[in-house]
Amino acid sequence: MKPGVKPGVKPRAKASAKGSLKERIPLWAKGIRPRLILAFTAVSLLATIAASGASYVSGRRTVLTSEQNETIIGLRNAVDVLAPQLTMPPTSKDLAQLADRLPGFTGVTFQGQQPAEGNHLDVTVVPAELRTAVSTGLGTKFQRGIRYDRPVLWIGMPILRSTPDGKQERSGIEVYGEHDLGEAVQSIEEFSDNGWTTGTIAVPLAILIAWLAAEAVLRPVRRLRDAARRLADGELSTRLATPGADELTELAKTFNHTASSLETSVGELRRMQADAHRFVADVSHELRTPLAAMTAVTDLLEEETGLDSDTGRAARLVGSETRNLTRLVEDLIEISRFDSGTARLDRQLVDVGALIGQTLRARGWTDSVETDLPGDQVALLDRRRLDVIVANLVGNALRHGEPPVRVTVGTAGTSVVVTVTDQGPGLPEHVLPHVFDRLYKADTARSRSEGSGLGLAIAAENATLHGGTLEAANQPGGGASFTLRLPIDGTTA
Repeated sequence: MKPGVKPGVKPRAKASAKGSLKERIPLWAKGIRPRLILAFTAVSLLATIAASGASYVSGRRTVLTSEQNETIIGLRNAVDVLAPQLTMPPTSKDLAQLADRLPGFTGVTFQGQQPAEGNHLDVTVVPAELRTAVSTGLGTKFQRGIRYDRPVLWIGMPILRSTPDGKQERSGIEVYGEHDLGEAVQSIEEFSDNGWTTGTIAVPLAILIAWLAAEAVLRPVRRLRDAARRLADGELSTRLATPGADELTELAKTFNHTASSLETSVGELRRMQADAHRFVADVSHELRTPLAAMTAVTDLLEEETGLDSDTGRAARLVGSETRNLTRLVEDLIEISRFDSGTARLDRQLVDVGALIGQTLRARGWTDSVETDLPGDQVALLDRRRLDVIVANLVGNALRHGEPPVRVTVGTAGTSVVVTVTDQGPGLPEHVLPHVFDRLYKADTARSRSEGSGLGLAIAAENATLHGGTLEAANQPGGGASFTLRLPIDGTTA
């Protein structure tokens, strides 16, 4: 077990660093424009740093090499000219005169000895490794370093003499020079500063270019976004201009093609839907007349036929099914009004509790339903449609729930609230999302009213027509609950 973790306690999972980073990024910084500007800025910064760094290294090498070569060649040439004039072995005065005639700040030694007179370079300040290389070699040696906080170049070379057999050998005289590189380094630094200055100007310029480039890219994207929104809002005739021949133009053409196809398809679907609604309405109206006649005949047969005979039972069955078919036709006619947009409200000031009481009494439900109907809940509603809503909800609870079925009336803000509950098994979770769908079928579905399968759908449509809502849920203790909210003053709830 890891230290610091208590037994039985699961360690808290560490949050993803990537996820937390995304959450900390503000919304405006996630757009294309900020990303383009950031990319351009990063590229320009990297290019500036790389170019300035490369220029600095290259310039430093070039300047120092040029300064170094010029100094070494100048000193070497001077030594070659003056060395043949020396007498061997040289005196201290000869060494001093040689040092005076050489260019720059120089010092001369013979077998390790320096002249005492004159303002010459003290050879002992020259790095020991350079002096060792000069004293053991035959060529010119050099080394850069710092003296008195300034960059300098030390040069060392032995003076050679020819032997009788034509070979070169060391004469014992060594020449050393010290050259100040301060001006060269200053030139390098100025060169570097110029590079950084150029980069400082280039970065804002890159940001400006990125902004303009992003604007050029985002302008058609914004037009496409706005067109997509209009299309989503139902403006199927929306089209985009397609100038140019770039990828965004191709995207606009694709959008136009999609919008055209969608407009055609939706138009066809709307036409078919209108035809279907008109067919249902026409058939329903055509059925009303023969059904009215059938209902009158079945009522007469039920009255004239003996109750216990087979003919009587058949007559009652036919009468019951005829009434169910009549209710289905009436429900279909009501639905067709909602679909065609012809359903209208006849708002009146209604005592909601009293109207619900009348609904229950008219259907003989007063003994089967518990109520809490205060007499002071007045709202601007359509009496007939509220009666339909309550009848469907209570009838549904009585058929599919278990007693007690309870109806309560109250208010919440600017809405009157009617609640119908029962103590049955409740609504299965897979049924809840579809409980107000038309003709929805499920093994334990409660969405049927008088067998038509349209009762709760009609109730929901009537609630919406009022500007209210109708919701279904399960109670914590069991049973279903339907909650109707309607605006008291006739405005949106």
